[in-house]
Amino acid sequence: MMENCIMNTYGRYDVTFESGLGCKIYDDKGIEYVDFVSGVAVNCLGHSHPAIINSIVTQSSKLIHTSNYYWNTTHTLLAKKLIDNCDHSKVFFCNSGTESVEAALKIARKYGKLKGKKDKSQLIYMDNSFHGRSIGALSVTGQEKYQQNFRPLMEGVKKVEFNDIEDLKKNFDEKVCGIIIEPIQGEGGINTADIEFLKEARNLCDKFDALLIFDEIQCGMGRLGSLFAYKKFGVIPDVICIAKALGGGFPIGATITNEKASTAFVPGDHGSTFGGNPLGCAVGVAVLTELVDGGVIEEIDEKSIYLRDRLLKIKEKYGVIDEVKGMGLLIGIKLKTDTKKFCKACFDKRLLVIAAGDNVVRLLPPLNVSKSEIDEALDILEVVISEIND
Repeated sequence: MMENCIMNTYGRYDVTFESGLGCKIYDDKGIEYVDFVSGVAVNCLGHSHPAIINSIVTQSSKLIHTSNYYWNTTHTLLAKKLIDNCDHSKVFFCNSGTESVEAALKIARKYGKLKGKKDKSQLIYMDNSFHGRSIGALSVTGQEKYQQNFRPLMEGVKKVEFNDIEDLKKNFDEKVCGIIIEPIQGEGGINTADIEFLKEARNLCDKFDALLIFDEIQCGMGRLGSLFAYKKFGVIPDVICIAKALGGGFPIGATITNEKASTAFVPGDHGSTFGGNPLGCAVGVAVLTELVDGGVIEEIDEKSIYLRDRLLKIKEKYGVIDEVKGMGLLIGIKLKTDTKKFCKACFDKRLLVIAAGDNVVRLLPPLNVSKSEIDEALDILEVVISEIND
């Protein structure tokens, strides 16, 4: 019945989930699964976290939505909470990562025009990147498999090789208005940006007066061990795109800018009907309070070391893992076997994991996952690996 009324856009597993608690999720038969997908890095506090529940219940009894023609209390609180924890000054709220990227691209294009050069409109993006599925975001997504059926895409974009400084320098000139980079490519296979590459991108943006945009939609909001991913690399972008974990499961995104980039937009340039609605922002405040003030982020590095150490022991014991990639609790396992079959085998043993790129499996536990829950997940993972190894 379900497949008759829902558009066929996802390759779904044969399961219907009804409830969850922490890093556990339960199907309509009451069967328990260990969730190391977290809604693809969304459920940063796991399922049914009391802070999120309380914020929804409390705010929904006050005010759910009002037009952006007016101020509301919670969008001001959330904006201040974000700005207090980064090197930036302005926030635009939206509903998703794709929308956050769209705003960033428009900011870069408008910034180029403000410089008085009508041809300063080129956008640079990375090979193997992923920034969303709208035409704009898709145009700067460096994976042909996502683009091929939707051409022609947006003009005025150039692709460079990720982490290739010479290729970046060769393609950067006065016509460039912005460059968009994921500090860690999530969908592309958990590929980490070299610090020297990011520093050169920063230098080129300064030299040619262009905007450096970091897409932190998957790697930000605490997942790497700092609220913003850029702080782990020591390179400050002009624009940050966030979403996913910002609402802990509630749809909300944001584009954050420094003072220079924020001058691009004036009233009428951009908008979002539901962006910054009181309910979504109340949830965002609750999530950030837990992550920052509640000490969740402070424990990420320790948990990451624990998780990686166990994975490296499994790697040494069996011949299935080629490499352990990533940072914080954004971990990729590069396999010497088919990732789709591997993910399905984990699913059959009640562990949820997802693929990234062609041969990498992502582990994205809630940020408040316990070490015992990490052990539970990796025990299942090791069983799957041992069976493949036999």
